[in-house]
Amino acid sequence: MDGSVIGGAARDMVLGMQVEVLEAKLTQCWTGWRELDYRPAFNKLYFILDGEGWIKIEDRELYPEPGQVVLMPAHKQQSFSAISDRPFRKYWCHFTAITGQTDVFHWLDLPCSFAGLDRAVVEELFCELVSAHQDSSIAARLKEKAILLHILSLLMEAQPVRIRQSQSHEMERLTLIQRYVDEHLDQEMTLEELAEVLHLHPNYFSKYFKRHFGIPPLKYVSRKRMDHAKLLLKTTSRSVKEVAAATGFDDANYFSKTFRREVGFSPSEYRLNV
Repeated sequence: MDGSVIGGAARDMVLGMQVEVLEAKLTQCWTGWRELDYRPAFNKLYFILDGEGWIKIEDRELYPEPGQVVLMPAHKQQSFSAISDRPFRKYWCHFTAITGQTDVFHWLDLPCSFAGLDRAVVEELFCELVSAHQDSSIAARLKEKAILLHILSLLMEAQPVRIRQSQSHEMERLTLIQRYVDEHLDQEMTLEELAEVLHLHPNYFSKYFKRHFGIPPLKYVSRKRMDHAKLLLKTTSRSVKEVAAATGFDDANYFSKTFRREVGFSPSEYRLNV
């Protein structure tokens, strides 16, 4: 998995990511703008509008140019400084991006800087992000999350998303259990059986799984069953009874009730409306 584009467990973790905007502003830096060797507990995004400056993330030094986005992951040693009488004017955002109980950039290996993005689009998104963050309404809280996710999606589209080399072994373990679930959706699965895949005690496995995926193992199984059922209903002509059997339900009526509760439609209605 080392160096490969993410899939499997990592994909599920990213899709379950919860983001929160802590601060978002447009700032004209001053000539004394400088801080050295610190480790923030949050992630940072800079979108450079103009000016000059120096940024260091771990052992990588950057001199971002106007139009570039800089991603500074949480818990990484960082430094920054103005380097001339033309310091940065920039949009910036401090945020968290949690998957399970861990920051997603603990797992992902993304570049620190991004060039070649559509500057007008990115600038408009940051402008909207700052405006939403200044609004105290509930709607604005939802809007700022959506805008931040949009920005992150642009970054992930611009560069392949890979697993950090230091986390590849752990991700292989998580992918092992994810694949086991996917390959046994038509069968009953117990907590004890899932724990045995990783040779862990069920109590420890349950905590371990929730720490990384954000939900209990059996709830994850149920969600994967519904995702697979939706796929079969959309892409095949299988009967509802056959889809039920393929997703681990012996009783088609119980499957239909569960599907309606989780999706909002009966299986037949879902097939007609998608």
